[in-house]
Formats: sequence, structure tokens, C-alpha cells
Amino acid sequence: MSRIVIIGGGPGGYEAALVAAQLDADVTLVEAEGPGGACVLTDCVPSKTFIASSEVMTGYRHNERFGVRSAGLEGVSVDAVAVNERVKKLALAQSADIQAKLVKAGVDVVHGHARLGEDTLGHTHQVLVTPHEAQPSARSGAAAGWSDGQTYAVEATTVLLATGATPRVLATAQPDGERILDWRQLYDLTELPSHLIVIGSGVTGAEFASAYLAMGVQVTLVSSRERVMPHEDADAAMAIERVFRERGMTILSQSRGKSVVNTGSGVQVTLGDGQVVEGSHALIAVGAVPNTAALGLEEYGVQVGDGGYVTVDRVSRTNVPGIYAAGDCTGVLPLASVAAMQGRIAIWHAMGEAVAPLRLRTVSANVFTDPELATVGVSQNEVDSGRTPARQVMLPLTGNARAKMADLHDGFVKLFCRPATGQIIGGVVVAPKASELILPITMAIENNLTVDQLAHTITIYPSLSGSIAEAARQLMQHELQ
Repeated sequence: MSRIVIIGGGPGGYEAALVAAQLDADVTLVEAEGPGGACVLTDCVPSKTFIASSEVMTGYRHNERFGVRSAGLEGVSVDAVAVNERVKKLALAQSADIQAKLVKAGVDVVHGHARLGEDTLGHTHQVLVTPHEAQPSARSGAAAGWSDGQTYAVEATTVLLATGATPRVLATAQPDGERILDWRQLYDLTELPSHLIVIGSGVTGAEFASAYLAMGVQVTLVSSRERVMPHEDADAAMAIERVFRERGMTILSQSRGKSVVNTGSGVQVTLGDGQVVEGSHALIAVGAVPNTAALGLEEYGVQVGDGGYVTVDRVSRTNVPGIYAAGDCTGVLPLASVAAMQGRIAIWHAMGEAVAPLRLRTVSANVFTDPELATVGVSQNEVDSGRTPARQVMLPLTGNARAKMADLHDGFVKLFCRPATGQIIGGVVVAPKASELILPITMAIENNLTVDQLAHTITIYPSLSGSIAEAARQLMQHELQ
């Protein structure tokens, strides 16, 4: 029987464990924080739950346009304690669900840390497991089936590294959990900030800036680039930045946070040009670093690239046979969906199953701002630079009947296709629930559909998804000309 050890219980780890158990392997999963890892307990699940509360607030905006009389946002208040309690409760519930699935599947779940041991000859790898406390164990050598919290060794035929990443810390802006915060510490606040300064305008910074703005908080967003979310589609990012500004957010473009000081009653943020911005709290959202330093990779000969990311190929292999890696620790694409697929692919490959290499071209991504921003396939930059020839069309939602009914003024659908064949190769959606609207475009790319095929698909009328079919019809018309 194959013995597999998975270090890290986030999406890359627990999904891999379920696949391995399904294939009758002996599986040990070692996770420090709890089943689901940081993704479920402190990152993705909590942040999207928090954003869900902010969306309720957004529903009270401009009700009079619909003929509904209310006190508007002024008559609505946010109970920060209740919001954060719900966030934590749902995260723990999701973690418990994952734990139950793993146990039911027969996975040995160990709450603790693990690292690669000494390199040994043969076809196994030694993994040193250190439980956090005494707990049940299926490992041989543990007295009466229990581990006493001491480190023990497991010989594994396959090891999967899925240790994730941790918020990057600035030496001059150390999070203190009180007023200078990373995104994992926000849920311990007992009241909303009166003025939140967000340092970093990438996906995480933009999402939290959007959510707190919707909750009525004064927000200043410090962006080191000319626009927010510089790595996203430029049309989409500019559309969302325009919404931010219209709703009262202060955006300091081409500014860099140099240092943050907790004054006791607030924070002082010093920018690179010497300007000082004062607020009640500061959120540091300047990226993440992989959790790979304590895994014994260098001693074991596992190749690590720039920034500490584990180097893998498209089937999740490292340079050492039998050692695989998945998720944010690889730096391939920091998405839970990608981590999960990397983990599944690793186990399928390790156990001799037929497997297709990871295809990033068919991976859709979403930014949970208001409105949302979803993308898949080729980017505008690739098209503009000539690296990927394509025809394209962009339809504003203002022409969509359903959008008019919902009083939506911001957003669009963009579609890319190959010039000769009309094969769909990319798309961008800016709209409420763009995370749901991107699916038909993703399926079209995955299945090599053409704009002609999408254009002949009957959509609901009225619907926002109708704009996707309309975009395909316009590209088809261009094709016929």
C-alpha cells in the first residue's frame, strides 16, 4: 500500500488527501492550524464572509431609485462584534466539515508540524512529524495508538508539500493586532475603524477597502502604482477604481507606505515622499511569503526558487522524485481552486493515474470588490503586445435590460477570440456576482467553443448573462464581414 504524507491541510492538502484515500493509500495529513488551513480559518473563507456582510449594506444604497423609501445608509449600523463572530463561526464550521470528510475517508489527521527528515536510500522519504499535543495516532510506534506530542518519523512513498503562505510583514510597519493589522487580525476588532488606511492595492487590499467602504468606514487606499489592482485587466481595474472614488474612497496613487506608527489613539502612515496620513487603523496588504523555511527543503535537495517558492512542473513534481508541492507555497497562482487542482494532480500522478497537466489558461479568477472583477484566459496585455492575436469586443452593462432594472451603471463584459477560427480564448466580467457570470466563458475556453457556438446559445431574458451571448454575436458578425 502507498503511504502518503501531506504537509499542510489547506485546499491543496485536504483535497489531495481525499483523492489519495479514495485510491486506497495510507494517508497522513499534518496541519498546524486546523483542517482547511489558513485558507478556511483566517484567509479566503473569513474574508468572503466579511464581504458578504458588506454586500448587505450595499443593498441599502440609493433605494429611492426603486421607489423604496427608507432612511438609507444613515439608518443602518454595523455591529462589528456580531459580524466578526459570524466570520469566525462560519470558518470553524467549514473546518469541522473538512475534518469530518477526512476522518470518514480514513485520513490520519495530525494537528502539528512536519518537515522532511534525513535523505535515505531507497524509495521512501522520511518525514518528521511533531504533534502540537497528545492526540490519537494511527502511526506504528505510538504507545496505545496515541502520540505523546513528541516528534516521530514516518516513511512515505510520496510527500506533498502544501504549506501555503503568510502575510508579508514590513519591517517599518509591524502588525500589533491593535491598530496596525494584517488581514488575519481584522476579525478581532471590537468596533469598525473610523478611518482605515489600506497599504497595498492588490487583490486583498482592494477587497477589504471595498468592504469597509460599503460599511460606512472612511477609507484611504495607498497604491504604489498608477492604478489599483495593477496586475488585473486595465479596463476592469479602472472601472472599479472609478466606483471607489465616486463612493468617497481616497486613493493615493503612485504612493508607497514607508512606515506606520501606532500613536495610541490612531496611526500615522508615512509615505515615500514624506507625506503623513493619519487614521484610526492601518491594514498592511502587501502580499504574502511562502511557508517553506522550516520544511528542511535545502538539506533534502528540494529546489526552491526566488522568494522561497518551491519549484514544480505542471504535474506538481519537484526536482526530487516522490516529493510534490501544491498551492501558495509554489507561487504558481495564489488561488484556492488552483491549489486544490495541483494537489489532486500530484496524487493522481504519484499513484499512476491518468492525469492532464495543469492548464492555467482555463483558470478563472475573481476579485470580490463591489462590483466584482472576474477574468479567464488571455489578458488584454497579451493581446495588445501582439503575443496572442485576437479579436475582441467589450459591452458595457448599461445596455443590458436586467442591468437597467437593477440600476447598474458600472461594469462590462469583454470577450476575446482567435481571429480566424473564432475560438473563444479569454474574457473579463465586471459586474455584481461576476464570479458566477465568468463560468460560461470558462466552459467555452475549456471546451474550445467558438463565438458562433456561444452566439447560438439561448439565454434567459432579461439576464446579465445575456451580455455574454451578445458579445459572442458581435464577434460572430465581425467574423462574417
